[in-house]
Amino acid sequence: MKSPKRLVLVLGDQLDLDGTALKKFNFETDEVFMVESIDEAQYVWSHQAKIALFLSAMRHFARSLRALKYPIAYIENTPLSIVDALKEKLQQDNIGYLICVEPGEWRLKQQIEKLASELSISLEMREDDHFFCTHQEFIDWTAGKKELRLEYFYRLMRKRHNILVDAEGNPEGGQWNFDQDNRKPYPKKGPGMIDEPVLFEPDAITQEVIAFVKRTYPKHPGSLEAFRWPVNREQAIEALNYFVEYRLRNFGVYQDAMWTDTPYGWHSILSSSLNLKLLNPREVIAAVLTAWKKYALDLSTVEGFIRQILGWREFVRGMYYLDMPGMAQDNYYGHERALPKWYWDGKTKMACMKDAIGQTLEYGYAHHIQRLMVTGNFALLAEILPSAVCDWYLAIYVDAIEWVELPNTAGMALFANGGRFTSKPYIASGAYIKRMSNYCGSCQYKPDVRYGETACPITTLYWNFLIKHRTQFESSPRTRLMTANLKRISDEDQGHIVAHADQILTHLDDL
Repeated sequence: MKSPKRLVLVLGDQLDLDGTALKKFNFETDEVFMVESIDEAQYVWSHQAKIALFLSAMRHFARSLRALKYPIAYIENTPLSIVDALKEKLQQDNIGYLICVEPGEWRLKQQIEKLASELSISLEMREDDHFFCTHQEFIDWTAGKKELRLEYFYRLMRKRHNILVDAEGNPEGGQWNFDQDNRKPYPKKGPGMIDEPVLFEPDAITQEVIAFVKRTYPKHPGSLEAFRWPVNREQAIEALNYFVEYRLRNFGVYQDAMWTDTPYGWHSILSSSLNLKLLNPREVIAAVLTAWKKYALDLSTVEGFIRQILGWREFVRGMYYLDMPGMAQDNYYGHERALPKWYWDGKTKMACMKDAIGQTLEYGYAHHIQRLMVTGNFALLAEILPSAVCDWYLAIYVDAIEWVELPNTAGMALFANGGRFTSKPYIASGAYIKRMSNYCGSCQYKPDVRYGETACPITTLYWNFLIKHRTQFESSPRTRLMTANLKRISDEDQGHIVAHADQILTHLDDL
C-alpha cells in the first residue's frame, strides 16, 4: 500500500520559497527532499566555486525551510546520483506521489520521468514560473516561422508584458533596440573608477562548504579564495538593489568592454542568483524600471539590460527545450579537435585568453563578451569539438545551468546548429579584441599580423576560417562584407595564412 505522503523534490537551482514546487504544500503529509550529489559535481569537471555556490545556497535554503517548519529530508554528500538517491527515498518510504519543478537539464528531466514510470508512481512535474514565457507560448510563437530570431520574440515579450512600451504598444524612445549604443570600449586610459559589486564575506555555512569542497575536490579547476557570491535570498536582494542604485547607470555603454584586472566591469553579477532562483526576473526588471525613472537613466542602458533578461534569457530557454536533445550533439562544421589544456589552467601566451581564463578560474565568472568573443571565438576558429567546449562552459562558470549554457555556447558562440537561431557565426580577428580591450598591448602576438611568428593566432585562424568557408559567407548579406576583405589579400598571402593556420591547429596546446 502506497503512503499518502507526497514527496517534493527541490533541486539546487530551484531555491525559491515562493516557487512552484512548494505551492499547496501540505504540512501534515508532504515532505521536501533535497540531495547533495557528488556525481553532479563530477559529470563535468566543475569549478570549485561553482560546487561551493550550489552547496552553500542549498544549505541556506534548507535552513530557511526548517525555520518555517517544513518537513525536510536533506541528504549531504552522497555518492549516489540525484535520481538514485530519489529512488532510494521513494522506495524506503513507500511514496507514491512525487512533485517537482521541471529541471533545467534535459538529462535530469528524462531520468526523473523514467524513474516515475519504473516505480509506477504519480509524477507532477510543474513548469518553472521563474520565466515570462511558458514552453507552450514559445512553441506557439515558433509555429510557421522559417527563421527564429531574438528580435521578433523580444518585441512580442515587450508588448505582452507591457515593458518599455507606450499605451499603443509602441517602443519607448521610438525604437525597439539600442544595441548600437551598447558597444563602446573603455576610454584609452582605462575604465577609471568602477563601483564594485556587493561582495559577501562567507558566513559559517559557506565557510564549512568551502572547507568541504577543498577537501573533497582538490584537483578540480579554479580557486575558492575570492568566493564572495550571494548564497541566499537576502544577499541576492542586496546585490540587486546595489546594482540598480550605483552600477546600472554605466552598464549599457560599456557592457561589451574588456580590461585587464577588471573582472566585473559595470555588469550586474546577478546571473547566478537568477539561475539559482534566489531572484525572480520580474523583480529584477521592476527594479531596473524604477531606477530608470528615479534617476533619469539613459534609455539605451535600461533597454540593453532588459533585452538580456526579457529577451535573450527567455529566448535561449525556449530554444533549449524546443531543440533538445539534438542541440547537445549539433556539429555543423564537423569540428573534432581537442580542447587545449590551457583552457583549464590559463597557461597560454595569448594575453586575451590568459586574462579571460585566469579571471574565470579565480572567480568562476566572465562577462558575455569574454565568453562569446574571446574564449568562444577562439574555440570556433580553432575547430574544437563543440561538446567539449560546452562541457567546459558548463563546468567552469558559477551561473552555468544547461538550459542557458548550451544554447549560448553551441548555438551562438560555436554556430554548431548551423544558424538555427543566429544569422551568422560570431567570429572576429584580433583587431576586434584590440578595439574592445587593452589585452593586446601586453601580448607577444600582434593582432594586425596575419601569419608568421608574431601573428596573433586569432587573426590567423580568423582569415583561415573565412578562406575555408568562403562560399557560405558569400551567400549571406550578413557576412558577405567579411569575405569581401579577402580580395585585398593576395593569393600568395592567403596560402601563407592557411599554412600557418595548419601549424597552429596542429599545436594548439603550445600557444
